Amino acid sequence: MSKERARRRAEREAEKARQAALRAAREARRARRRELRGRLVAVMPRPVRVARQGGLIARRHRTQNAVVAVLFVLVQAGAWLLLDGWAARVGVLVLSLLLLPVLVTVVFDRRS
Repeated sequence: MSKERARRRAEREAEKARQAALRAAREARRARRRELRGRLVAVMPRPVRVARQGGLIARRHRTQNAVVAVLFVLVQAGAWLLLDGWAARVGVLVLSLLLLPVLVTVVFDRRS
């Protein structure tokens, strides 16, 4: 019985040693990665964060741009669903692209 317990204890200790070696290797790999990442971050230039303006005019312009984009996409989707010919679809796209700045200027009174 004592030999059996000693054998099982030796197996447990061997398994613990194997797990500890795996854990140590994993930690060493993480430490190397951390060090490499630290060296790379030190060399890389820091990105410049540009905060968008939060005033009333800026918010209004963002809303207007979103409305224009949604309407443009809706017009294009409608043209693609309702028109059968490719020439008509491309014609609507070209006409939309040409008239978009004019309509934005007229509707939203953007003077440049």
